Amino acid sequence: MTGLAGFRSLREQLETSILPLATSLEGREFSFQASLHGLALRLGGYVMLEGDGPSRLGQITELELTRHEGAAIDVPGEDGGPDVHAGLTLRLATGRGVIVDGDDRGFHDAAIRPASSDEVEEWATRTARRAVPVEIGELTLAPGVPCRLDARGFDRHTFLCGQSGSGKTYALGVVLERMLLETSLRIVILDPNSDFVRLGTPRAGVEPALAERYAEVAAGVTVHSARPGAAERLRLRLAELGAPAQAALLRLDPIADREEHAELAELLERGGPPTTAALRGSDHPAARALAMRVASLGTERLGIWARDDAGSLMDALGEDAPRCLVVDLGSLPTPTEQALVAQAVLGELWRRREERRPVLIVIDEAHNVCPAEPEDPLTQLAADHAVRIAAEGRKFGLHLLVSTQRPQKVQENVVAQCDNLLLMRLNSAADAAYTQRVFSFVPPGLIALAARFRLGEALVAGKIAPHPALLRSGARLAEEGGGDVGADWAVAT
Repeated sequence: MTGLAGFRSLREQLETSILPLATSLEGREFSFQASLHGLALRLGGYVMLEGDGPSRLGQITELELTRHEGAAIDVPGEDGGPDVHAGLTLRLATGRGVIVDGDDRGFHDAAIRPASSDEVEEWATRTARRAVPVEIGELTLAPGVPCRLDARGFDRHTFLCGQSGSGKTYALGVVLERMLLETSLRIVILDPNSDFVRLGTPRAGVEPALAERYAEVAAGVTVHSARPGAAERLRLRLAELGAPAQAALLRLDPIADREEHAELAELLERGGPPTTAALRGSDHPAARALAMRVASLGTERLGIWARDDAGSLMDALGEDAPRCLVVDLGSLPTPTEQALVAQAVLGELWRRREERRPVLIVIDEAHNVCPAEPEDPLTQLAADHAVRIAAEGRKFGLHLLVSTQRPQKVQENVVAQCDNLLLMRLNSAADAAYTQRVFSFVPPGLIALAARFRLGEALVAGKIAPHPALLRSGARLAEEGGGDVGADWAVAT
């Protein structure tokens, strides 16, 4: 064999002979090399490292193609022609990883191979005994091995993101159902798309014993909704809103509208604003101006007000609060009412912080509730409350779970305080780069995988996971509240 064919054959022989070996200086991280031919190692996958001493379980966090410049060789020419002097470049796989189970001693030239599902499961089971396990699916690269979060990790704020169609809402539902099932943590959900209004309704087809367990905790789910026939009508009382919220509702600027703003402040100090009719009949020009503002904005006509009905949403946040409260923001007809309720809930939870009653505050579609650039005073107030809870809430037992399609559209001071990440498919290069910057403790190579995630696949990292893990979301236990519009229109008629 001569010429180019001989050169390629020799290179293939040398590349195939590259041994899969790993080295570690301190026993916590390792580097490795392996042949590209028949490569079985995968980014994010689990490996066994076997050498002197006990075997170790590791995870690959970096994997790339490397070219190694070798010595120049003489290759016989074609058809008896002169030999060709050419440099030999070998291609091999190299990368890095972390030891997830093993001692802290370094090693050199340990054999590296993919770990079996049984080997991963043995380690995962031991790890789960030291945690409060919440099973939300299975490990993508260890089929059949459950992915278990540590519920104690939710005492840190959590960020869940994934583009539309990634399975984000479904996966969030799985997490919430399992938290209800396996813990006693109180949960409050701000639900802009009405996706969780059926969280208290067990779905058909669930394994009977599990369905029975979930039915017991589902009885503790209460939904406040503005939809006709709702068991608990979503309503507020104006007197329950603080001065900043009332001023924001009336779009009063303390400088530009200083006379009306001062009039409102004085009325509140005297025990609350009188009726609109009384404002119109007042001798104070600022009071009459307030009446005109209320009429122009249609504030009195909003359907959110309790009026003559007993009780309000704020009662559900008190001492007798339900185990899980779903606030159906999606049932409200106007953005003003949605923002008003969102800021009221967040503000009330912050006001009650000294009670130190642990609660998981779930903000779904957070780019609407606490956006990076609020477009109105009420949304600004909601964002301010979220930032305050993110910065100081943990010591009072206020823990956030923030979910969004667009990471960059959420208030950055909220995202930056999150120590846990649940990442689903994210095609936007800008969003991926932002996520890598904020969650720098997660290997960048694993975050980059998000662009290739399939429906329901995710990356989890932080205190809720013993290591950054790739997973497939498990099945829901409750009925889904929302859902995409069907594509029946795609069928020819």
